[in-house]
Amino acid sequence: MPWRAAYASDASHSRGRLFPEPGSPTRSEFQRDRDRILHSTAFRRLAHKTQVFIPHEGDHYRTRLTHSIEVGQIARALARALGLDDDLAEALALAHDLGHTPFGHTGEDALDAAMQPYGGFDHNAQALRIVTKLEHRYAEFDGLNLTWETLEGLVKHNGPLLGPDGTPTGHYAGRGLPQAIAEYAALHDLRLDLFAGPEAQAAALADDIAYNAHDIDDGLRAGLFDFAQMDEVDYLRRRIEEIDARYLGLERQRRIHELVRRVITDFIEDAIAESGARLAASRVSSADDVRLAGRTLLGFSAPMAQTQGAIKKFLFANMYRHPDIKRIRVEAAGVVRDLFEIFFKEPELMPAEWASLAITRGVEDEAKMARVVCDYIAGMTDRYALAEHQRLFDETPELR
Repeated sequence: MPWRAAYASDASHSRGRLFPEPGSPTRSEFQRDRDRILHSTAFRRLAHKTQVFIPHEGDHYRTRLTHSIEVGQIARALARALGLDDDLAEALALAHDLGHTPFGHTGEDALDAAMQPYGGFDHNAQALRIVTKLEHRYAEFDGLNLTWETLEGLVKHNGPLLGPDGTPTGHYAGRGLPQAIAEYAALHDLRLDLFAGPEAQAAALADDIAYNAHDIDDGLRAGLFDFAQMDEVDYLRRRIEEIDARYLGLERQRRIHELVRRVITDFIEDAIAESGARLAASRVSSADDVRLAGRTLLGFSAPMAQTQGAIKKFLFANMYRHPDIKRIRVEAAGVVRDLFEIFFKEPELMPAEWASLAITRGVEDEAKMARVVCDYIAGMTDRYALAEHQRLFDETPELR
């Protein structure tokens, strides 16, 4: 049995599932959650959902699936070093992107715009819908019936959603709490006014580490920027100089990997040291103490947080706003917009199960029909969205 800190979540004392189930003789409750996520249809679909690049650009760039697996590995490393429940941390890492649309954040923005009259779209809320409603695998309930701790971490890994007075805060301050989260929390109180438990905070850190490091990797391999441009980030310049001094004339592919592995290692080691110091100083003695701390206890040191900000700024300017990526984003947004408009007007064009549900819900409420259309599109892979567009429209962009 690996070391467990007093502030780690305890699977044997979980707050349970919405629908009570007998325990497993061979797996903890958090291991069961992880396994249910791994075997879900939504998780498999991540293999063909874009992280940043459209898959047609090459087979070696990251998808949502490979990103989630990499986040899971880093989350386990952080959890083990800090004495947390690494199964829960991994479950949260694997589930964190389940709600993403095709075409990355571009698809999310387009679907959110189309859904504005009907409550909008939020990938975090969509992940909750998937694991509580949209997965149809079990005879006795919809969704995956995950534990309270996994669901709480899924919706709150970036911090509380409500302020002390019950009003939406953070990302939701200006737009309100998504309906899916509000509805589920009314059934199964997720304490949206508190910070998430320590394993969710570890998963959020792992996501940041993986995202930055792997976007550097993909951006260099795609030729969107080169090593010389990264000199503007002092930390990256120093790491590149170290590599070049030790490995004179190293081939480009190995040079890229040497940089990326150093970035990942540095951020993980900093996060472990800083988080351990914060946890010790806070004197927390339970996972609930972490939730009640009033601030995030797992994080980077101030210098490394500044470095992370510099890397994000560099990637935003040189990758996400690269002319090739911007062009693809415009075309991808058009695909999502076209699909929503045509399915909303003619729901019978969707597969029979979805069409029947949309038409039935549409009789009750137009917003309910829009949500069915939204669920259908959000679940699409990139290639399926393009195939549906080709089926229904005369012209479809190649997204290359």
